[in-house]
Amino acid sequence: MLDMSGQLNQRAAGLAADAKQKISLGRGLVRSDVSAVLFDEPLTVIDPHLKWQLRRKLKQIHRELKLTLIYVTHDQVEALTFAEEVVVMTRGKAVQVGSAEALFERPAHTFVGHFIGSPGMNFLSAQSAHGTIEVAGTPLVPTRELPQGPLKIGIRPEYLRLSSAGAAGAVPAVVKQVQDVGTHVMLGVEADGSPLKVRLHSDDKPPLVGDTVWLRVLDTHTCYYKDEELVA
Repeated sequence: MLDMSGQLNQRAAGLAADAKQKISLGRGLVRSDVSAVLFDEPLTVIDPHLKWQLRRKLKQIHRELKLTLIYVTHDQVEALTFAEEVVVMTRGKAVQVGSAEALFERPAHTFVGHFIGSPGMNFLSAQSAHGTIEVAGTPLVPTRELPQGPLKIGIRPEYLRLSSAGAAGAVPAVVKQVQDVGTHVMLGVEADGSPLKVRLHSDDKPPLVGDTVWLRVLDTHTCYYKDEELVA
């Protein structure tokens, strides 16, 4: 099952890092009293190509044996592609438990929003009062009911859209950087002193550095945080 039949006559000390990890996994698999196998960053020191192969092997073993695997990693891609359920921890506290989609779409804590995604979620300071919310110095009408006082709004670069000047839910920003990465164009902008990342959609014409653009920061994908916790 571990594809190690050809290496049975070799000593473990002479094997590559990925094979040593397979041995550790095998020790857990052959015991009848194991209810879960804990992996503590098992792929950190492994070559990227071998990492992909071993991750696929772990998924196959999980499907075949129906064994609970608890997998610790700092690599968000590894966590999101590998796990059925992800627990995000910071400072010794589990701040969110859920699927990859839930962590991406509705981060329960600002740390989750920052940590999940490449690049992570954008955050802007805001002030909510009397049915309006001021974001980046611009008074806007919120799309849902919000608590009064200081808030943070979070929106992912994928959901920031270019808008016309003065459009509902939009704020002005100055373009500081334009990066064409082949599959898409990423903008680095600044809105009232706050840096933001914007992933342009294919139908958007890239602006020039120094241009002022309007970005729709309030829509159905916007998350609202108070004391770092999701409130709306």
